[in-house]
Amino acid sequence: MTRLLIDSCEVVVTVDDAGTEIAGGSILVEDGTIAWVGTGDPPLKPDHRLDGRGTVATPGLVNTHHHLYQTLTRGRARDQGLFGWLVELYPVWARVDEEWERAAARVGLAQLALSGCSTTTDHHYVHPAGAGDLLAVEIDVARELGVRFHPCRGSMDLGERDGGLPPDSVVETTDDALAASEEAVRRFHDPSIGSMVRIAIAPCSPFSVTERLMRESADLARQLGVLLHTHLAETQDEERFCVERFGRRPLELMDDWGWLGPDVWFAHAVYLDEKDVRRVADTSSGVASCPSSNLRLGAGIAPVRSLVDEGARVGLGVDGPASNEASDLFGEIRQAMLVSRAMGPEGGLSEREALRLATRGGAEVLGRDDVGSIERGKRADVALFPVDGLDHAGASDVVAGLLMGRTQRARHLLVEGRFVVRDGRLASADEDEIAREGRRVAQRVASNA
Repeated sequence: MTRLLIDSCEVVVTVDDAGTEIAGGSILVEDGTIAWVGTGDPPLKPDHRLDGRGTVATPGLVNTHHHLYQTLTRGRARDQGLFGWLVELYPVWARVDEEWERAAARVGLAQLALSGCSTTTDHHYVHPAGAGDLLAVEIDVARELGVRFHPCRGSMDLGERDGGLPPDSVVETTDDALAASEEAVRRFHDPSIGSMVRIAIAPCSPFSVTERLMRESADLARQLGVLLHTHLAETQDEERFCVERFGRRPLELMDDWGWLGPDVWFAHAVYLDEKDVRRVADTSSGVASCPSSNLRLGAGIAPVRSLVDEGARVGLGVDGPASNEASDLFGEIRQAMLVSRAMGPEGGLSEREALRLATRGGAEVLGRDDVGSIERGKRADVALFPVDGLDHAGASDVVAGLLMGRTQRARHLLVEGRFVVRDGRLASADEDEIAREGRRVAQRVASNA
């Protein structure tokens, strides 16, 4: 049994039910769990101390939507909306293999960790024949870096010849997709408290998946006791596709197919009307809002304020680096706040509400009650951000100054009480080596495109 005291932070932002913030607060970590939060001396003597002075402590951030493989295809299709962007990139992604996946996952997960992210999902839905065991590769990388990982076994079975958007070279048969999804859950899913790996089943989207795959994926996930995830209502093109092909708007279609409930979360959810918002909230369905990606692709602004007010489960997502160009969840906090105020400050999120989406909200979306806040008994996932430098000089409210200012690299990040980032560097991997390998493989990807 070992105890670590994170000592004398400028502020500990607990994100508990009361929104407690503790000036001069300390956190006692014991065997991967938060044992005490408060000021003064802890009730138990620590074995080690970490100087928290000059930092704000928050719960580790939780990323609820991502595409790690896209890390090596940044900066492409810059003038396209979603459908045009996909059409340009699908032929490139059709060449993904294990070397690509490993390099991309290492770069993407390293960037997330350095932004203070302790838990992340990944939605991997491109599985070309002969590509290798891509899900196993990224799970191995997450283990190497020390982050909690919720990979989604994604799938597509509706290719161009059948009226879908993706080329036939990147889709699977329905039976193969279902079998691979079940195998992924049985191999990797760990439902225990403090679990480091959980699997979700995640057909890609209504315009790349058949009705059969959507319905049977839902049945399979509920049989296996895992979550469901998909893209939904991201663009007006998608809405037109659903209306023309199925006679339903996207959320109505999900309702018809049994895809609403506390075991479901949707990425983007930009085009929800008032009735849709209420339906999401009433069914306890979740939403991963991706403000930077939505702006980059010109998709629009999600009704996050309305979803929060209705009591829906809402988290933040970075989305793929090919539609964001970054894996920076800390930056999404500020982006979510600013985007929500586009039509006026009265309807916007506060900086602390946006932080809650990136922590407690994300944990709720991923079905976790053991992370997302700094409270006794929760897992010891804690991010410490510096507020003693030039960027924060003059901030009377250091928490607001931190969240409303420019993106910060975490000074320290603990996951399950273990250092993932220490003194601004990765604790278990060489950041420079990861970057070099990422550039090398990206050059191979570009030369073969």
